[in-house]
Amino acid sequence: MARSRFDICLDEVLRHEGGYADHPADPGGATNLGITHKTLARWRRISPWWKLPKSAVQALQRAEAARIYRASYWDRVQGGQLPAGLDLALFDFAVNSGPDRAIRMLQAELDVAADGQIGPLTLDAVEAFAERKGLGPLIDAFCNRRLGFLNRLSTFAVFGKGWTARVAAVRKAALSAAGTTSNPAIKISQWRTLMDILNGYKTYIVAAFMLLAGLAQMLGIDLPALDSGSAGHLIMEALAVLFLRKGLKGDIGRA
Repeated sequence: MARSRFDICLDEVLRHEGGYADHPADPGGATNLGITHKTLARWRRISPWWKLPKSAVQALQRAEAARIYRASYWDRVQGGQLPAGLDLALFDFAVNSGPDRAIRMLQAELDVAADGQIGPLTLDAVEAFAERKGLGPLIDAFCNRRLGFLNRLSTFAVFGKGWTARVAAVRKAALSAAGTTSNPAIKISQWRTLMDILNGYKTYIVAAFMLLAGLAQMLGIDLPALDSGSAGHLIMEALAVLFLRKGLKGDIGRA
């Protein structure tokens, strides 16, 4: 008996989610098979959610996790109504960042009303896009939007490498399921996305250099190229740049 698209897509999702983890920088807290402490408590109708012990999260089995994924994510994004490949890209994004956000980003790419619901209009737009440009370009563009969103998160410095690898793997699996590959134009877009990510760190690099230069001058190390800037000014300017950068990223993330 052939396996369903849900089972195939879930295999890919769980390959990235892994087992039990409780990373202090992860806002989801204790997580197992990609299911957070709060999600499992709500699924089991336990309120408030923290009354469910973390040991229950650690003991979560795949069968129950699969039921949660189907009800809360796959059915929510209408995975069974989507063409192979796009179903995986949308499903994995929904698991990673929430169904509403994933759906709205797909709708933005399709240029339809971003209401967070996959209905006839969105499904028709998917079909029209695929007929006009192909399913591969839609998957590519959607994955690029996802990567751009992740780059704006304040925790990207901690989890960014893993997230980027995950999007790349999901993109590859989704394109394979759709029977296509990235085209050169999309590869240029991916390169630009990567450059945008790297550009986001230039401010930090410059500020760090200014800070180190200021500290060096305070320690009596002569830096001829920076004679015009006092140690105090360099340090204050570096801190101002860092805090301004952090504030801007926070504002973008809340937008």
